[in-house]
Amino acid sequence: MLQRRLRDAGHDTQCVRNVTDVDDDMLRKARELGVNYLDLAAEETARFATDLQALNVLPVFSEPRATSAIHDILGFVGMVLDRGHAYRSGGAVYFDVGSFDRFGQVSHLGRSEMLALAAERGGHPDDPNKRDPLDFVLWQPSALDEPAWDSMWGPGRPGWHIECSALALRELGTTIDVHGGGTDLIFPHHECEAAQSEAATGERFVRHWLHAPMVRLDGVKMSKSLGNLVFVSELVKEWEPMAVRLAILDHHYREPWDWTDDLLAAAAERLERWRAAAGGVTADGHGHVAGDEALDEALDEVRAALDDDLDFPRALAAIDAAAARGDPIDRAADLVGVRLG
Repeated sequence: MLQRRLRDAGHDTQCVRNVTDVDDDMLRKARELGVNYLDLAAEETARFATDLQALNVLPVFSEPRATSAIHDILGFVGMVLDRGHAYRSGGAVYFDVGSFDRFGQVSHLGRSEMLALAAERGGHPDDPNKRDPLDFVLWQPSALDEPAWDSMWGPGRPGWHIECSALALRELGTTIDVHGGGTDLIFPHHECEAAQSEAATGERFVRHWLHAPMVRLDGVKMSKSLGNLVFVSELVKEWEPMAVRLAILDHHYREPWDWTDDLLAAAAERLERWRAAAGGVTADGHGHVAGDEALDEALDEVRAALDDDLDFPRALAAIDAAAARGDPIDRAADLVGVRLG
């Protein structure tokens, strides 16, 4: 949605979506299923791409895989070491958070909160090879059944955070305009990503962070670990993809929300109202058709809503009101990515 409005305003956008095809979670799941980790990654990435296409999400500029960037990752780790922000210990390379005075700039958390989240989210603060429990791994030895690449620090694999930094640097340069993700990534992932990136390049990593809170099911956060997930690929077997898109969009991106089946029924009704109103004549008595942007009040209202911190519910409500008045809504619906044809 951010890209759609930026492009509508005349800007060029290049959205990069990196694929983490090798990390602790991926290797653990592949081991559990008895499959090759790359096969698992390819299967899930394909399903994800199919779901996004069904929902009419704009295609990305590039979608690099972590395993395609091992050379870049090795160079990045070397940069951090050369600048005195990392150290070798126990066969691994760790980032030294004590060497970087802006650690905490993304999450604004205190040390006790950071330690608790690091323990909860794979940061391994009890690793005896660390100088500080908050230090994080850049390069690590691989287990016997894990993939390994040669490096000057010994065979191993990259840490989770370094993959994203290396890919961002390769695809977009030293500074990103907007970096998105879920609120569960603020710490440790995005905090560590920003620290190692700025330590390596000496330049600002991200101008604007955009974090979306979690979606809940029956009051509990959806997560892979709990298995309480609702997949688009299943929803579109029973509901129109555009109804699914509307159901998701009818929430402000800053607010956590609960998924229920009732959302789809309401979204399907909204979609039918929009389709009934699409392509009509305006109610101003002059007979202007929907394509006349100069007289498109709904389009103006949707643009204003999106410019106000991406207020999706307000944007959809503006189209509802225009449809009820008999005003044109085609361009407004197109701006929010809803196909009416």
